[in-house]
Amino acid sequence: DGEFPGYDESLLKEVHPSIKMIKTPIWEPYKLFKLFTRKKDKNIYNAFISDGKQSLAERISIFVRGNIFIPDAKCFWIKPSVKYLNKYLIENPVDIIISTGPPHSMHLIADGIKAKNKHIKWIADFRDPWTMIDFYDKLKLTTWADRLHHKLEQKVLQHADSIVTISPSCAKDLSELAHRKIEVINNGYDPEDFKKPLVEPLATSFQLMHVGSMNSDRNPTVLWQVLAKLKSTLGSEFNKNLSLVLIGNVDGSILKDIEMQGLSSNLTHIPKLNHDEAIIKMRTSQVLLLPINNIPQQNGILPGKMYEYMGAGRPIIAFGISGSDAAKMLAETGSGKLFAYDDENQLAQHIENIYAEYLKGDLKISSNDFRRYGRDLLAEKYKTLIEKVIKGKVE
Repeated sequence: DGEFPGYDESLLKEVHPSIKMIKTPIWEPYKLFKLFTRKKDKNIYNAFISDGKQSLAERISIFVRGNIFIPDAKCFWIKPSVKYLNKYLIENPVDIIISTGPPHSMHLIADGIKAKNKHIKWIADFRDPWTMIDFYDKLKLTTWADRLHHKLEQKVLQHADSIVTISPSCAKDLSELAHRKIEVINNGYDPEDFKKPLVEPLATSFQLMHVGSMNSDRNPTVLWQVLAKLKSTLGSEFNKNLSLVLIGNVDGSILKDIEMQGLSSNLTHIPKLNHDEAIIKMRTSQVLLLPINNIPQQNGILPGKMYEYMGAGRPIIAFGISGSDAAKMLAETGSGKLFAYDDENQLAQHIENIYAEYLKGDLKISSNDFRRYGRDLLAEKYKTLIEKVIKGKVE
């Protein structure tokens, strides 16, 4: 009964019936968080996606989250899970365990299992960084808490038999912390999701869509400014055709910026869709928007939705820094273009160009090089790594 950013029951069908799931209760502080902040429908995962300025209660909750619940609010699950699983493994031996985080408490559970079962191999999989994650500096950490986060991170990096992460830049950062080789296995997309016949036609409007959470660090203000100017210079036809669709949680500051630029009449905000519905929307949008967190450590950020965007086969407009892993991937696959958050001139020219293609009914991409990021191929890569780790052939 854990708390998560969102629930999508439709994804249960992805779990193969032969997989055995072991469940044990967890206590989390989220109910206290909701009572304290008086936001029953909000969870602490979305504490950085607000309706505006954070309240005092929210700021206190973030301080408690960073300094008391270390490494995260799943920390109360660590000791009971280690005890439960060590007992379980006596009757149900395994060759290897894989912990995946965040939440990074999962790595500490694996560390506790490894301590009692030295013969079991362990892969620690970092789908997101720990002390280098985008919101780490927003946790209001004391010096003591910061040191503890780093100490626990180091314990995982040193004790695991192999470390995996999702991008070359993240691997470089982790390697500098761990002083060892880090494996790269990207996130990916399920090719089967994109083989299904489309039940909706391509959008008739000049539709620019973002799917997923959009916090203030991902606010492409330059895009809203460019679209507002194009509404003025290109006139009523552009205004009539322009459609902005945001699917998922959106920070209040972003909605205010859109309103200030006079784009509210062009905006549709859909708070939630299940995965299958979101895939359909991606495949039928004219353009897909991909703002990368506008933070110093954005080089290695490759959002999971980026791969599904590529699978959807629609042009991508991304925002970030040139030379980042995302910029390189878009260029290598021909899936779209990445613009700096302050590159107004280049962005305006690009949107004018693709709008002209849209008017001709010819807005598309001709990329298929993204197939290497299919989850079937990535699973093979993981299988190879597992076999190497079990045989003790990792560097």
